[in-house]
Amino acid sequence: MEFNILVLGSGAATPTYTRHCSSQLVNICGSHILIDCGEYTQNQLRKYHQKIQGIKMVLISHLHGDHFFGLPGLLSTMHLLGRTEPLTVFAPKGAREAIELLFSVSGTVLRYPIEFKELDCSEPTLIVQERFYHITAFPMQHSLPCYGFLIVEETPLLNLKPQARLLYNMTNDDCVRVKNGEDLVQEDGTVVPNSLLTLPPRQPRSYAYCCDTAFDESLSSIVSGANLLCMESTFDEAFKTMAEERFHCTASQAATIAKQAGVKLLMLTHFSARYRDIGPLLAEAKAVFPDTIAAEDGATFCV
Repeated sequence: MEFNILVLGSGAATPTYTRHCSSQLVNICGSHILIDCGEYTQNQLRKYHQKIQGIKMVLISHLHGDHFFGLPGLLSTMHLLGRTEPLTVFAPKGAREAIELLFSVSGTVLRYPIEFKELDCSEPTLIVQERFYHITAFPMQHSLPCYGFLIVEETPLLNLKPQARLLYNMTNDDCVRVKNGEDLVQEDGTVVPNSLLTLPPRQPRSYAYCCDTAFDESLSSIVSGANLLCMESTFDEAFKTMAEERFHCTASQAATIAKQAGVKLLMLTHFSARYRDIGPLLAEAKAVFPDTIAAEDGATFCV
């Protein structure tokens, strides 16, 4: 099953020539989920050959422009391209009013329905439950109401042992039931225990997105054990005071959360435009948590 992250924008509030504002496209089991939508997001989708109409839902962490200002344009483009399928948008309070006002003054009438779902929770809350995955939103510390997202794959079905199907002459229906944990009941009434037929499933994979937030060690328990943690690292330790004032993290602080959470891999993102070279931020994080990489616009990371 596919589970990958395409980085559309890895910069902070001010875009640069090589880094656009925050946005990522998650593909999990064929579902395409857009996380944040800074300006130029739709251009990035085009540049990296992604189907705009294939986006199933949009998750907006907060309403700062570098995470939200690209959404009206993207919604309008979906309309112009002939979209008729509904779109679900999860966002903090105010997003719906802002979009509706903008479309009203511009005379824009969409031909497809948008279902706005307001994010308003004080603790981790399940917001999406699909067959193959679920999504939890959780509050973070920022200058506006802001939420992180944890996308978790549902536990895969059991795996049939090699030759089990032939050995026990199993039908397609038998295979489905056995993969779901049932014993095999043969035509003569003989019961074959499930443990003789199957192998344990692989562990469910998970992806955590935390951008923007002040340093908050309580996040460690929420994203604990994630296969991939995407964590903002707007500044290095030399600008720690500025990070605190603006409710952002340093690279070192992002790595500290990753270490405490025991994640498999940390991906830094949301780099301030002051850094033409993010090598020092990556080195700072690696000193705390060696399994760290840096997001790059256009890069795809497998979970």
